[in-house]
Amino acid sequence: MNDLRLTVRDVLSRDSFKYAKVIAGQEGLDRQVKWSHVLEVKEFEALINGGEMILTTGVGLQLDLPSQLKYVTSLIEKDVACLCIEVGPYFKKIPPEIIDLVNNHAFPFIIFEKTVKFVDITQDLHTFIINQHHQMLSQLDTLSRKFITHSLAPNGILKILQELNQFFLHNILLITDEAKPYYYPSEIKVLETSIRSHLESSPLTNNGQKILTLNDRDFALMPVSGLGQILGHLFLEVTEPPSDEFPFLILDRAALAIAQILLRNRTIEERKQNNEDEFVRSLLNGKDFEEEDLHTYLPSTSRTMNFRIFIIQLNIEETNHGEGDWEEIKLQRSMMIRALFKRNSFFPAVSSYKNEIVIIASFIAADHLLSETVRFSQIIETIGKMKDNTLIDGTRCTVGVSTVYKEVTDVKKGYEEANKVLQMQESGICETYFYENLGIYRLLLLVENNDYLKTYILDYLSAIFDYDQEMDSNLFETLCMYLECGGSKKETADRLFIVRQTLYHRLEKLESLLGKNFMEPSKRLALESAIMASRLLKDK
Repeated sequence: MNDLRLTVRDVLSRDSFKYAKVIAGQEGLDRQVKWSHVLEVKEFEALINGGEMILTTGVGLQLDLPSQLKYVTSLIEKDVACLCIEVGPYFKKIPPEIIDLVNNHAFPFIIFEKTVKFVDITQDLHTFIINQHHQMLSQLDTLSRKFITHSLAPNGILKILQELNQFFLHNILLITDEAKPYYYPSEIKVLETSIRSHLESSPLTNNGQKILTLNDRDFALMPVSGLGQILGHLFLEVTEPPSDEFPFLILDRAALAIAQILLRNRTIEERKQNNEDEFVRSLLNGKDFEEEDLHTYLPSTSRTMNFRIFIIQLNIEETNHGEGDWEEIKLQRSMMIRALFKRNSFFPAVSSYKNEIVIIASFIAADHLLSETVRFSQIIETIGKMKDNTLIDGTRCTVGVSTVYKEVTDVKKGYEEANKVLQMQESGICETYFYENLGIYRLLLLVENNDYLKTYILDYLSAIFDYDQEMDSNLFETLCMYLECGGSKKETADRLFIVRQTLYHRLEKLESLLGKNFMEPSKRLALESAIMASRLLKDK
């Protein structure tokens, strides 16, 4: 790579600095000069951004020694490139304390032994820096065009990596969720394996550009993004951290071209999965299926292979998309969700409708790990953060997950369970995503005869309902809270925002209607079940 940085050492070689002399801070001559600034004031904090070459006649340094030290220290803390002083009537001698200070911070201190025109210096440097920026933009544009051209050619990813290697003269790798490795030159196969192993044990938590150190080797890291997801990461090995954004700008253009290749390949693969949607729907509806399709779309059965049914309900507004647009949206949704589940080590079979995405999420787990829900919870969290209003808006999604099954004939049952979870969420009765956490509602939901549930509810609660209706009271609310608080009078009163005496009066009334022993275990269980059943029927 042509180093387009302008350093203090470079500046000193220019004609405008032929009368300049470095008297201290020689170890900092490779500091980058981003601009030049004439500074003749004592208070300058708001005037400096960092990286400037400061030119001064020393007016701001006509101070006592402590103030001079503070002045130079402030320049160092603002990360300016160097300080250039014209020796003359305002500043004639450099105190040794300042010499020690700048040497300790490798901060170049330069003097002009003859009078110079600062206007000539700034004009020369600014012209050079602007031309430099123009050259950087020209290089960036040229490389971007090459990346786009490569993205349309066979083996486009490898050709882009070759282009990056030729420009930076450093090792370059692309790590994705796919098993296929991408790196250049070919001699760094071991490095690719090492990085992939490290990422499997310590996944990246920050998906922005940054410098990453792995096994004492530094890499400039750039995420490859598409459809709101991280598809992979570019790793450029560097000998030292980049001093500016230019390498990251190049990596960003390369990442964009690579993302287009990856998305195009995944789109082609997703179109090949078109028959999978119909197969999954057949299983969800309990219809017959071909044995060949079973082996095509689902992983081979084994003692450790299991699955859950995962439903994403898309509560989207009505739109005017045509049928062709909907097919493309469904395809991209399926592609996003499939990649998400694969990234979390699942074997997904996906069916996508306008308002629903259903996944048969197969996974390998030993018997003692079947109830583990961490990976599913991570997927739910990721979906909640999706912000694409056209494809998936996580803020409008609800999720339901079935229990664990092994036999494909149980897919329909799992689909029903996941839908019941959605039903409970929408009613506000439960907030869980998992069917096994519904508790007693799992039993109540199995009672399809609503008349039977109504009879059960009235057998235990009709006296309370009648009293509340006749007296316009809230004994039912008090009973619910009292049971929820485990019979704690203090907590019940606090949560109902009533005084203890009022609660005692209500509990006496409950005892007269339900019997003094209504808190005995068997009767309490019957009352709690009746209350839950009433909430369930109220939502229907």
